[in-house]
Amino acid sequence: MITILRLGHRPGRDARLSTHVGLTARALGADSVIMSGEHDEKLIESIKEVTKEWGGSFQVSYEKNWKKVIKNFPGVSVHLTMYGLPVQKKIKEIGQKKDVLVVVGGEKVPSEIYQLVDYNIAVTSQPHSEVAALAIFLHEYFKGKELDKEFSGGRIRIVPQERGKKTVEK
Repeated sequence: MITILRLGHRPGRDARLSTHVGLTARALGADSVIMSGEHDEKLIESIKEVTKEWGGSFQVSYEKNWKKVIKNFPGVSVHLTMYGLPVQKKIKEIGQKKDVLVVVGGEKVPSEIYQLVDYNIAVTSQPHSEVAALAIFLHEYFKGKELDKEFSGGRIRIVPQERGKKTVEK
């Protein structure tokens, strides 16, 4: 089980980026996302609607107390940060874990997060987007198999083609 914890969501400032964290998590194989920071029901419902329309069993929830989420998580916790150890050096070790909580920042990440988690992992040691970091981490974790993931139960499906856009609706 892969759960994503999005830290510090601010509705007025982060709505699009937090939505992309949720959509990326869902599309690339995570099981759920927990939003923390300010409660934003519109954000939660938006991601739930995508799951309903496009399929899968992805879960979205809110938890004000992000520390509680990390401390009570039954598996290992991984904080994605440009200050961590390179993903390519630690992914094999992390990939052997059954339950993984992946923590991605929003506003300035509290310094205590670095001590609370089991791993601080960097996809690069340069400034970058948490969405990019999440995508690369999930791709490495699933060894590319997430790209072939099938989503059952959705109402809309894309028909791949070389040019143009084609969808099928149930």
